[in-house]
Amino acid sequence: MSRVLIVDDEPGLRQSLGLLLADAGYEVAAESDGKRALERALAEPFDLVLSDVRMPEMDGLAFLRAYRSRGGTALVIMMSAYGGEEAALAAMKEGAYDYIPKPFRPDEVVLTLRKAEEREQLGRTIATLKAQLATTPGARAVVAESRAMRDALELVARVAEHKTTVLITGERGTGKEVIAQAIHRASPRAAAPFVAINCAAIPESLLESELFGHVRGAFTGASADKAGLFEQADGGTLLLDEIGELPLPLQAKLLRVLQESEIRRVGDQRTRRVDVRLLAATAKELAAEAAAGRFREDLFDRL
Repeated sequence: MSRVLIVDDEPGLRQSLGLLLADAGYEVAAESDGKRALERALAEPFDLVLSDVRMPEMDGLAFLRAYRSRGGTALVIMMSAYGGEEAALAAMKEGAYDYIPKPFRPDEVVLTLRKAEEREQLGRTIATLKAQLATTPGARAVVAESRAMRDALELVARVAEHKTTVLITGERGTGKEVIAQAIHRASPRAAAPFVAINCAAIPESLLESELFGHVRGAFTGASADKAGLFEQADGGTLLLDEIGELPLPLQAKLLRVLQESEIRRVGDQRTRRVDVRLLAATAKELAAEAAAGRFREDLFDRL
């Protein structure tokens, strides 16, 4: 059960919030001012702090600043009837997780706390997975420390043994590349290269050469033959991160690679066989992108 500290100088609001959060399954404590709340928050273990901004003696921002400077780690969510966007920005700069303007609906408070917990748990899961992957030979050796991690690793285990293409979706910063690495390390290709590229980070004019390579004289500055990432990943795994940013002409060439297992370097007349397991990741809704004509539907189906 998560512990929440409510900090507000209005007795009625403290009581109503306490009842609301208790009914939602939280263990609740409350304080009426920032100074007493600071000492209690540092002395007792809390998962979340829900604090008003305007309070006598020590306001919410001063509380948050002092709490963070003294090593407080609970997620802090600020609330206020004053200041609007400026107050929200000030709270975020001091390290608040979120900001709720007053008046608010009861379900809004609970939803904000739930989202904060989910995001924090996701961060811990990804951090643990990263650390474990850095020190173990395969994803099967990772010790699952949460249901979310077990679910993720079960999915990794199911898809790792096959050569099938895998599309990993999720917001930026949620560990999509870590999951891709886990799939590679748990697969029969674990001893072969794992190569990753962020399609959004490479200029369109250079992306084709990065992926497929080029021959000498293919374009200005191409002074020697160069193997692309598909050749570098031969026998192993290639992750195309942010595949939703891939230009349409390159999407067609990628589809051909998936269909034929062949690539052609820029400026070359001959094709080359490649044995690569493709993983793709995106923060976009590719179904919507395909419906809008910004992503090839046949490539989306193949992914």
